[in-house]
Amino acid sequence: MAKIIGTGSYLPKNIVTNEDLEKVVDTSDDWIISRTGIRERAFATDENTGDLAYMASLKAIEDAGISPEEIGYIILGTITPQSLLGSTACYVQAKLGAVNATCFDINAACTGFVYGLEIAEGLLAISDRKYALVIGAEVLSKIVDFTDRTTCVLFGDGAGAAVLEKGDGIRSVVTGADGTKISALHSGEFKVRNFLAGNQVSDHFIIMEGREVFKFAVRVLPKALSEAVGKAGMKMADLDHVIPHQANLRIIDAAAAKMELPREKFYVNLDRVGNTSAASIPIALDEMNRKGLLKKGDRLGLVGFGGGLTYGAAVIEWSK
Repeated sequence: MAKIIGTGSYLPKNIVTNEDLEKVVDTSDDWIISRTGIRERAFATDENTGDLAYMASLKAIEDAGISPEEIGYIILGTITPQSLLGSTACYVQAKLGAVNATCFDINAACTGFVYGLEIAEGLLAISDRKYALVIGAEVLSKIVDFTDRTTCVLFGDGAGAAVLEKGDGIRSVVTGADGTKISALHSGEFKVRNFLAGNQVSDHFIIMEGREVFKFAVRVLPKALSEAVGKAGMKMADLDHVIPHQANLRIIDAAAAKMELPREKFYVNLDRVGNTSAASIPIALDEMNRKGLLKKGDRLGLVGFGGGLTYGAAVIEWSK
């Protein structure tokens, strides 16, 4: 068992409004808001994925009241790593001075933070280490095609983090994937490039089939959260708050209706942040924590989906 004892988040300082995007792509503020609910997002310029993750981690560690040297694991979910060789988690470890941590990245796209919670809980259960740092961090502006009006308006950059401690808090986690639908949301593949295969050109922009992703999300979000709630020995109505992946307001509204939960139980910040992939859920969790919206004993449902296609949900009893 594990519990969350600290949270943190960080957004780049450069705020990009829908009106700003009107200047670079054929779109409009009304079009974006009506289809997504997004009004603005943050883009990095002189900071990369590891830098955003570091800033969010500092806040989470401070909130937890521990030192970086006490962290046993750093698990970082991202689809936009600092580099391919040398994990972003190791970059964060070096900046934090978390010299005793085992570090690695995971790629589960927007479900990365939920996957990270499951991994961290399992590792803490089998080791003598007391704390784990789980991070979701993205600089999605690195892989957005700013000539594609259907995708470039959706994404933002940011990072969120949580410190986990051995204890009672995470009641259940459910994760899964459907690789047969990988083409619905992916980026260009790395082509084989050597003297035998030739100099094949690759690009790595986000490619999305919006309708397929919408159908998957509206089906799998209620399914995953319902399964996690049942695994925790609870009913959906027992949840005090739901923190969904902040992908699209239409998706959140449709999923909420299928879950038959009051819409006011769903925390939404995508109007200010956009879709930050693996950072989405932990940023929202940290906002709720710092706004004083969570009280000890509150039961939270975290639920997400992402490229792969992946999905996951966690039920947490808030212990701070």
